[in-house]
Amino acid sequence: MGFTRIAKTLLKAGLLASFAVGGIVQSQDDNVLRVNMHSDLKIVDPIWTTAYMSRNYGYMVYDTLFAMNTAGEVMPQMVDTHTISEDGLTYDFTLRDGLKFHDDQPVTSADVIASLERWGAKDAMGQKMMTFVSEMTATGDNSFQFKLNEPTGLVIAALGKPSSNVPFIMPARIAATPPGDQITEYIGSGPYIFLKDEWKPGDKAEFAKFENYVPRDEPADGLAGGKVVHVDKVVWKVIRDQQTKMNALSKGEIDVIEQPAHDLLPLMEKDPNIKLVDLNPFGSQYTFRFNQLHPPFDDPKVRQALLYAFDQEEFLYAGVGDEKYFKTCKAMFICGTPIATDVGFEDMLEGDMAKAKAMIADSSYDGTPLILMHPTDLTILEPLPPVAKDIMEKIGLNVDMQAMDWQTLVGRRNKKDKPEDGGWNAFITAWNSVDNASPLTTPFLNAACDQALFGWPCDDKIQSLRDDFAREPDAGKQLELVKQLQTRVSESPTHIHLGQYLQPHAMGANISGAPVSPVPAFWGYKKGE
Repeated sequence: MGFTRIAKTLLKAGLLASFAVGGIVQSQDDNVLRVNMHSDLKIVDPIWTTAYMSRNYGYMVYDTLFAMNTAGEVMPQMVDTHTISEDGLTYDFTLRDGLKFHDDQPVTSADVIASLERWGAKDAMGQKMMTFVSEMTATGDNSFQFKLNEPTGLVIAALGKPSSNVPFIMPARIAATPPGDQITEYIGSGPYIFLKDEWKPGDKAEFAKFENYVPRDEPADGLAGGKVVHVDKVVWKVIRDQQTKMNALSKGEIDVIEQPAHDLLPLMEKDPNIKLVDLNPFGSQYTFRFNQLHPPFDDPKVRQALLYAFDQEEFLYAGVGDEKYFKTCKAMFICGTPIATDVGFEDMLEGDMAKAKAMIADSSYDGTPLILMHPTDLTILEPLPPVAKDIMEKIGLNVDMQAMDWQTLVGRRNKKDKPEDGGWNAFITAWNSVDNASPLTTPFLNAACDQALFGWPCDDKIQSLRDDFAREPDAGKQLELVKQLQTRVSESPTHIHLGQYLQPHAMGANISGAPVSPVPAFWGYKKGE
């Protein structure tokens, strides 16, 4: 029997506190953080998909060149130093010392460039950044350079993009995978190692502390600063029933619930074993997404009709219920931000059924059933498709609402097939507000046809205005461009924003150190303090 097997036997018998193999710490259960995430982990390529479970997995396993702190500032992370030439056309970067992948290989500039090329072909903000970058070259093993064709303030902001798709750095051989294909090797340089052999979709995913990870010296601040890991392992445990997971948290069988049901929050507030922590003060935004490749949503008049028919309050009450945790907001780029405005949507999103019904009657719609995908395993989303179905049928649309789990929906939404051949017409999701706070980061606003996200909108005017926004440094002029953008979207919608809501985490009373961040990150957590 080899050492590893002996150690595991002793560990199970309680005769060995911990042992290390290949940079992984194996430990007793008292230093394991057990988390119930909002969904199951089935896709482990955070560039191939925008799914938040894959993004969350990415922050466990990979690292980023830059990261956003709680003040919204983009700070160096893997990067040690960087300089920008006076003309704004040359960016030079040097990686910090000690960066290693989980296979003990050093992180090099070649890995960085290959990773950014793959990300830049897939992500909306990455695509936009790459239109300014004429060349990326390695200037040494741990240094690289960008040459721009014109100045822009987009580069550092894009490299520090906090949410889907995040520019995670992978080994070059893995990053060479075409962006339309999923990777098959799961090695990063982040604070945790993915335990692939322990991964059981539908049950659990496990991550072990990477002992060779070298955090930055600065204190942790949001997603920036030193990613110091205090637990030996993190286990994402699938528990579907909301009451069951609340009971498990109260008993200490799990430590964190990422998205507790809003109707259970009053009970949790009264439980001395549970505390509610809001780590994302801007919350999230509900979003209805069209598939514009196929009828009826290839007709802008049908899409526009839903902007009139949908009432944000109906969706917010259905999904959240408690006004303490939601607000209506016609601003596409999030209420509370410097570019928040109602322009373009003044008479929309208020349930004008008569106008919407007249528009459908005057459209190209021929009565063919449209497929509305309905995720049944996400509490925060499950109540919304029935609301949409009811509204759409009242204005004259024929809706086939098809039930499925979220991960099935995530896979299906990438299909361009006709709806009757396994494709789809629409679904509802939620985006973290940090994703939708700018025309450059909002994934569903990208209207670059085949290069756009699933739904594949195609609109030259929207793209031109996004380009202008990327080039414009003046805040006042940026706001004017946002007004033009929203006006255009009101005429030819890419998606519909259905209001904002807050989603606190629920934690055991003995849990501390959670990073304040729009993205759930699991460094900093401590148990029993």
